[in-house]
Amino acid sequence: RPLHHSVPRNFRGMAFKHSTRVLVTGGAGFIGSWLIHKLNERGIEDIVIADFLGADEKWRNLVPLSFADYLDAADLLKALDSGRLGNFDLVLHMGACSSTTELDAGYLMQNNYEFTRELAECSVRSGARFVYASSAATYGDGSAGMEDSSDLTYLRRLRPLNMYGYSKHLFDLYAARNGLLQRCVGIKYFNVFGPNEQHKGEMRSVVNKAYTQIQETGSIRLFRSYCNDYRDGEQKRDFVYVKDAAEMTLHLAENEQAAGIFNVGGGRSETWVDLAKAVFAAMKREPRIEFIDMPEEMRTNYQYATLADLARLRASGYDSPVTPLADAVGDYVTEYLAKAKSPATTPPVARDEEA
Repeated sequence: RPLHHSVPRNFRGMAFKHSTRVLVTGGAGFIGSWLIHKLNERGIEDIVIADFLGADEKWRNLVPLSFADYLDAADLLKALDSGRLGNFDLVLHMGACSSTTELDAGYLMQNNYEFTRELAECSVRSGARFVYASSAATYGDGSAGMEDSSDLTYLRRLRPLNMYGYSKHLFDLYAARNGLLQRCVGIKYFNVFGPNEQHKGEMRSVVNKAYTQIQETGSIRLFRSYCNDYRDGEQKRDFVYVKDAAEMTLHLAENEQAAGIFNVGGGRSETWVDLAKAVFAAMKREPRIEFIDMPEEMRTNYQYATLADLARLRASGYDSPVTPLADAVGDYVTEYLAKAKSPATTPPVARDEEA
């Protein structure tokens, strides 16, 4: 059946209570584990986590969290369909393949599009509030703007630069065509960084990678620019601390008037050099930056500038200040990386395409 015919007409959203029942996909991951931590702070523990735990250390993100159950994400849809898991008030769908360099299009379509579509249909039929992770990668080179609009005509103008971005964009289009964006929330995350990302390997943030590089070599490596409009290191990104991203996400989840696509970012466009200097400052070292060649396969699929317009988020009632870049980097470096804190002993606190 068409998705918009399956949504209960009296669905208006929710307000968090201790009895709120939540499903979090990707709950052992970077943003997902932070969302659960923030839910725990609100007294919510009736949480079911679905994720894929492999041979990395992602499981450590779960240790300090309070939740009711865990299951492998491969079993989730069948468990929901059978009714074994019962009903949820809120579904936070953060699970996905987040690699911007993944080349297996079939894998990305299955994990990022088909799974999201089926989970969305199941969620809204049961009356659950559905909040899912989209991405700023859907905006492509930014020539069509970076407006968090749910208008189908606008969405059709976007041209993602990689398969990851396209797999996310495809569900945004599906949700817009079928009326889902009138009743749920899609979040376009910009460059999120912070603790609990160690398991992400090459998709760890530049802050995380830079800290290790400085310890080992005393310098940071950044990609050269291949666009005449930007000097080396002057490529721009909208950086946002994961603590802020989690609070923004839960605000939108709880706000019964919020619907459609929202940007979640810092609201500022800052350069890689700015970021590098912030890391050096947090480590109390003089900046030493080395520029290296960008891999050939990335040169035609690279975003040279991103900026999150937060007007819709602010209009929804989110009035907390965004942590300035230097303060966020300083907190991450001094309170987590420098102390080598493990999520197993501390509460949980982006992914990037740079070196």
